[in-house]
Amino acid sequence: MPSVKVFKMDGTEAGTMELSEKVFGAEYNEPLIHQAVVTRLANDRQGTKSTLTRTEVRGGGRKPWRQKGTGNARQGSIRAPQWIKGGVVFAPKSRDFSKDMNRRAKAAALVSALSKKVADGELIVVDALTVKEGKTKEMVAFKNALHIEKTALVVMDNNDELVIRAARNIEKFNTLPVAQISTYEVVANGKVILTKEAVKKIEEVYGE
Repeated sequence: MPSVKVFKMDGTEAGTMELSEKVFGAEYNEPLIHQAVVTRLANDRQGTKSTLTRTEVRGGGRKPWRQKGTGNARQGSIRAPQWIKGGVVFAPKSRDFSKDMNRRAKAAALVSALSKKVADGELIVVDALTVKEGKTKEMVAFKNALHIEKTALVVMDNNDELVIRAARNIEKFNTLPVAQISTYEVVANGKVILTKEAVKKIEEVYGE
């Protein structure tokens, strides 16, 4: 059963915490994690781009000049792609990029990603996460106390508006309520910081 140190917001140790083997000690499954990340990115795409082909551009129904005798190249329509204001060849059209992934596979991918963070020493647990005024300097002090030098994801057990406000101006320092945690968010950040309550909630949901 894996265990990690628990820290206070000032960076001092507050003991250790045993983690669930099912959630934080699972086997690394890179193909499943890749599928979860690709699914997330695909579902974020709007797919609303659209331009007009030559049949959709208004006008151009009459030949610009007769077929022979003018000295010009023969043309059938001023809405052909080579004309200014003409249609677009192979025009991009609106489409649905969304992908689906079943619930168990999605959960297994998240568990695998979290376990990888534990194995690499990139998962940090804090006993509690609170700020008094919602000031950026409070979260900067917290970040410096834990020696966070790369991107970090802070997973809260609740949707604390003061914490979110204090962290939103810090570059590469993201906050997220535990209900919204995903494989993409875990792998996209170098460090993952969880509160003790967030760990318990993750274990309740994914440790069955």
